[in-house]
Amino acid sequence: MDFNFTETQGMLRDTLHRYLADTYDFDKRAAMLKRDGGRDPGVWTALATELGILGAALPEAYGGFGGGPIDTMVLMEEFGRALSVEPYVPTVVLGAGALVETGGAVAEALVPGIIGGEVIIGAGFYEPQGRYNLADIKTTAKKDGAGWVLNGHKAVVVAAPFATHLLVSARTGGSQREAGGVSLFLIDASTKGLVRRDYPCVDGTLASELYFENASVPADALLGAEGGALPLINKLADHAAVAQCAEATGAMKKLHELTLDYAKQRKQFGKAIGDFQVIQHRLVDMFMEAEQAQSMTLMGTLRLDDPNREKWVSQAKAKINKGARALGQWAVQTHGGIGITTELAAGHYFKRLTIVETQFGDLDYHLGRLEALI
Repeated sequence: MDFNFTETQGMLRDTLHRYLADTYDFDKRAAMLKRDGGRDPGVWTALATELGILGAALPEAYGGFGGGPIDTMVLMEEFGRALSVEPYVPTVVLGAGALVETGGAVAEALVPGIIGGEVIIGAGFYEPQGRYNLADIKTTAKKDGAGWVLNGHKAVVVAAPFATHLLVSARTGGSQREAGGVSLFLIDASTKGLVRRDYPCVDGTLASELYFENASVPADALLGAEGGALPLINKLADHAAVAQCAEATGAMKKLHELTLDYAKQRKQFGKAIGDFQVIQHRLVDMFMEAEQAQSMTLMGTLRLDDPNREKWVSQAKAKINKGARALGQWAVQTHGGIGITTELAAGHYFKRLTIVETQFGDLDYHLGRLEALI
């Protein structure tokens, strides 16, 4: 089996790597987080118009390059290395993914806008009481003439503070945890009756709590069949989980490199701490975790079309959640107290890995899902 990237995928990786090396050094990223909105909108525009990478994984029918999950994996690993705050997962993986799956006039209108950088999507699938159960939904959508009226609360919606559209699940039937009766809606972020509470996450990225208070949306806000969206939502969440695995892999590799460089420079008892055997062993352990993360991410990505997709995704996410935490802790321990200071990049990588560990299923969730599946 050939595990090498195609020439196009290699060019995609190299192009993004060079751009992020110039745009996302540590000081520039810190300055972006202090801006209104927590990002530099010009970067997203450049990714779309100058690099043209937002359509790499999307179908040619919508103006994309016709790639797929492997292309997303290539891009996400580079985003992870650079600690990028760009909303690629909610916008391209989840938002465009939902539109491509459901099709229709809305997809034809908005997917080209995503590729061109004009449309940014925040995805709200989770609620406070539901943990990682995508069927545990209290948010309701009731018919109102030709449209719908939404009421409820969506938690930790990444990219919502600056999104143009919001992708949310809501109950159009059934009981709170029932698999049936779940529908998917794509609504304008300026919808009347939508209240947003924005806040920074521990890694500096922005998210929102969304409150729907008799929010009226048009009929075409409904994506796909009414009440039958849960299988699609589960599929989208698994694609996003594997994309986050790729991001974690990039961050783990970079954090290992930073720690290795520090161990060569930091001196104790007259020599570099990297000369001590216990530190060498720890650095090897970190390297192995990063390499295993890359392998598990590739396995999960290649199995996204497998009938047993959930099993493969949970194996990858569980392994990477565990490995990312271990590697992050070892990196901070090797750096010592300076490893958690604001001025040093290492601590910020650890914070980002901690956030990724909780997104789309933590270790306990994926181990539990594996137990149920196997």
